Amino acid sequence: METLQFLQLYWWAVVSLLGALLVFLLFVQGGQTLIFSTASSDEQRNLLIGALGHKWELTFTTLVTFGGAAFASFPLFYSTSFGGAYWLWMSILFLFVLQAVSYEFRNKAANLLGTRTYDIFLFLNGVLGTILLGVAVGTLYSGGAYYMDKLNITDIQNTTISHWANGWMGLEAIAEPFNLLLGIVVFLAARTLGSLFAINDLDTASQAGKELSARCRVQLKVTGIAFVLAFVAFLVMLFLRTGYAVEEGVITPVKYKYFFNFVELVWPAILLLAGVVLVLAGLGYAMFADENSWISKKSFYVTGGGVVLAVWALLICAAYNNTAYFPSTVSLQDSLTLANSSSSLFTLKVMAYVSIAVPFVLWYIIVVWRKMSGKHSEY
Repeated sequence: METLQFLQLYWWAVVSLLGALLVFLLFVQGGQTLIFSTASSDEQRNLLIGALGHKWELTFTTLVTFGGAAFASFPLFYSTSFGGAYWLWMSILFLFVLQAVSYEFRNKAANLLGTRTYDIFLFLNGVLGTILLGVAVGTLYSGGAYYMDKLNITDIQNTTISHWANGWMGLEAIAEPFNLLLGIVVFLAARTLGSLFAINDLDTASQAGKELSARCRVQLKVTGIAFVLAFVAFLVMLFLRTGYAVEEGVITPVKYKYFFNFVELVWPAILLLAGVVLVLAGLGYAMFADENSWISKKSFYVTGGGVVLAVWALLICAAYNNTAYFPSTVSLQDSLTLANSSSSLFTLKVMAYVSIAVPFVLWYIIVVWRKMSGKHSEY
């Protein structure tokens, strides 16, 4: 295998892993959706927001890191998706800005909008933010309406390589049932993980904490089952979907392409299966095991680990095995592949050396996570 091809595969795996970690960290958004339906009093809402308050920055930072890694390793994908599907990504960014503002000002004295307004902002971030992120990820399979011409880079008056073919600028992706289903799956995953986090992290010494933890357990039985069923439905749609194979630079439709990717590569199928087993095990322990048992208290991490493995496998198979990812729905041969959308060999090499520091960054995150766990603040 040539060095450039290896680095393209390597960096897609890294970007995909960052995407999988982002989906896991959306448990903060999922926890925010419990503000009104599960937390029944101001005291319970304060307990819930206080528990989530030390973790929300990790989600925002991972989203930015994901975008930065995509920009550096696959700049044509970044410019086409983030630049072309402009209104979709701007909507997501706006919802995350609302989250940051809400945590900053929710409990500030004499804030102009009032605590309830910021609670609504957090709820909207939890529901719409997760669904729209799922929709955006769904375009890796369903594609976007764009044209691409690399020769434009030599045109001083028009250096834009990719052009969106309609005025919706990405919002049309919401109307695609496949994308919307993935958005619902991401929302349900985030809400399930948010419930598990609240169960494991809430201070149950107070009566309000005990009641909220019990209500989260009831909510988990509804959301957790809905998440599993929606994920199975998404897998069926994905495996039956037509994908696009790349052979000597020519892109052709292939029925059941993504199913073949899992079967032919094998190891992503193992990752997916392991992820599903962990998710089911974590949910089973949380729902049916003694709530004071060790395994029940670790169910958040078991389920979260399963989500990371499953999402990583799905993102890997969006582009591996000679598959065109983010296909163009208006000009098939303009679709993006790992070969035509990556940075230069030099850039990917330099980034590969830098990526050696990634384990140290993960170690730092784990240390900070442990230090901050169990410590709640007023938000």
